[in-house]
Amino acid sequence: MIAPRGYTQEEGIDYDEVFAPVARIEVKKIEEEVYVCQPPRFEDPDFPDRVYKVKKAMHGLHKAPRAWYETLSTYLLENEFQRGKIDKTLFIKRHKGDILLVQVYVDDIIFGSTKKELCIAFEKLMDEKFQMSSMGELTLFFGLQVQQKKDGIFISQDKYVDEILKKFRFTDVKTTSTPMETQKPLLKDEDGEEVDVHMYRSMIGSLMYLTSSRPDIMFAVCACARYQVNPKVSHLHAVKRIFRYLKGQPKLSLCYSKDSSFDLVAYNVSDYVGASLDRKSTIGGCQFLGSRLISWQCKK
Repeated sequence: MIAPRGYTQEEGIDYDEVFAPVARIEVKKIEEEVYVCQPPRFEDPDFPDRVYKVKKAMHGLHKAPRAWYETLSTYLLENEFQRGKIDKTLFIKRHKGDILLVQVYVDDIIFGSTKKELCIAFEKLMDEKFQMSSMGELTLFFGLQVQQKKDGIFISQDKYVDEILKKFRFTDVKTTSTPMETQKPLLKDEDGEEVDVHMYRSMIGSLMYLTSSRPDIMFAVCACARYQVNPKVSHLHAVKRIFRYLKGQPKLSLCYSKDSSFDLVAYNVSDYVGASLDRKSTIGGCQFLGSRLISWQCKK
């Protein structure tokens, strides 16, 4: 990983393995004229009514992310990188059969390559222009735990599952083997007893974030999310069942095997006009790159 100078690397990590670094920039240039008021208690006594003209965009400035992206993308394109056709924050560089991928997220950069020398060269390239230093192999990114082994990469959210189980007090409950009842579909239940809408939405929001690594709860969470406007007791029971399922299966992870093929395979399933109330269809699908699950979706 890469970060501003002064950060320390985590102990116990083998940095000779394949890199998946992150970068942060400290100062960025901006093109527009920007003015700011004098900070409180730091006013110039000789010119109290004047303002400052910003020459560099620092962290926290409203235009800083855009300015940083423009600076970085221009620099990468000048150094033989190609911008992704769909994801404009993805940059690709090919060299004699090897590939280097650079993913930009605001002021963070994750990069990896099929050849270690390309990662080392990229670190040097970035260090020549920007102030940054290596943080080593990627192990955690926005709540996603990344474990890199010789046979592949494993992505999970074990710690996040523990957090939400504690937050909503599901640490001492009976578990269930499935996230949703198969013979009892959710309905509006207009005559049912109402529940705390804020708590219900909070639970749904926590579960929606978890679906980024847990496709097994995708359908159940999306079904419960449809009733956030006026949730009833029956809907809350369905959400609680998902939590009880997570209690029994807290450590499932996505496996991305190193030796799997690169054949793209897609699966799709649909329940045509199956909704009992509005006669709408429910569709779901998933896409694999070899044996690697790369995307999944479920919607009504």
